[in-house]
Amino acid sequence: MDEQVGETATSGRSSGQWGAPNSAGVSIASSISFQNVCYAYHKTLVLNGVTLEAAPGEILCLLGPSGSGKTTLLRIAAGLEVPNTGTVKIDNQLVDGEGVHVETEQRGIGLVFQDFALFPHLTILDNVKFGLAQLSRKDATTQANRMLERVGMLQYADVYPDQISGGEQQRVALARALAPRPQIVLMDEPFSGLDARLRDTIRAETVELLRDTRSTAIIVTHDPEEALRVADHIALMKDGNLVQFGPCEELYHRPNSLFSAQFFSEVNIFQHTVKAGMVDTPLGELKAKGFSDGDLVNICVRLSDLNLEVAKAEGDGIAQIRSRRFMGIVELIELGIDGRLEPVRVRIRADGLDKDARYVRVTADKQKIMMFSA
Repeated sequence: MDEQVGETATSGRSSGQWGAPNSAGVSIASSISFQNVCYAYHKTLVLNGVTLEAAPGEILCLLGPSGSGKTTLLRIAAGLEVPNTGTVKIDNQLVDGEGVHVETEQRGIGLVFQDFALFPHLTILDNVKFGLAQLSRKDATTQANRMLERVGMLQYADVYPDQISGGEQQRVALARALAPRPQIVLMDEPFSGLDARLRDTIRAETVELLRDTRSTAIIVTHDPEEALRVADHIALMKDGNLVQFGPCEELYHRPNSLFSAQFFSEVNIFQHTVKAGMVDTPLGELKAKGFSDGDLVNICVRLSDLNLEVAKAEGDGIAQIRSRRFMGIVELIELGIDGRLEPVRVRIRADGLDKDARYVRVTADKQKIMMFSA
């Protein structure tokens, strides 16, 4: 492979800054909706009745663990797979279902793949021009140069993909996807191949560009923090099912299941039985709203939602500190509580607790405690 000339080049040269906002041109954003979409592969159900919608100009994240069906749903949106049942509509026009299948190139979409999928035998400029066949050669070159300038890659127009770094290839892939001004941009794990140093920067610049062009975007990711950073709405998926769909704040603050709560952050789980409409927990008595006496419930609280107060000695409601780990801005503390084998974990500000503390009282804001059926 030739020496890379960009971010990782031994020459020390770096790729250019992203261009000025509002310099890439504006797309006519479209909505896309999925209604009761099912898909099976070799008799294995991959998608099970998925219904959701992305509004014009918004960023929707398909979030979930491996095997949840999120990439398959993206491929159906792209026209690369055909659902067994259900419908897909773009701007309320049927593109899949009821005997209709509109091919990928007729859907007005741009695609960014996980491995960027740049053509190795084409220059950077020609890669971006690839989707502009409907334009004259002059106009295609002008538009491609415009997009390369917007993503800070114009100076590498005449080099080849193997001569630039992964972060720069991601920029080129995005420029290629947006050059035809698609109605919808589909991105499959676009940042997963980048090292941590570049990921945050490239991700922020990509979102800025999507906002700049007013594109509707669907982004597949397995990273909940990434989804919260970039999305207007999140569709959380598991085993082909849509678990929860809504704004970021709703999924984080009001998860509808233990799976949803655990997917977005580490949690402590206390399992108890409802008695007289209450559950007795190490955090005190809690009202079991919506549950009946005898129900087994999981009480769930995030590590950062627990508060610690230094206590002088062991006793009722007092926990013993088992371990402390400094993690920079925060400190991770494990506590032992009488009657509980598993430690209770707490994340606090690094200077938030006396270094000599041995015993603490644990409390939590009851509004932040979650309760689910066990």
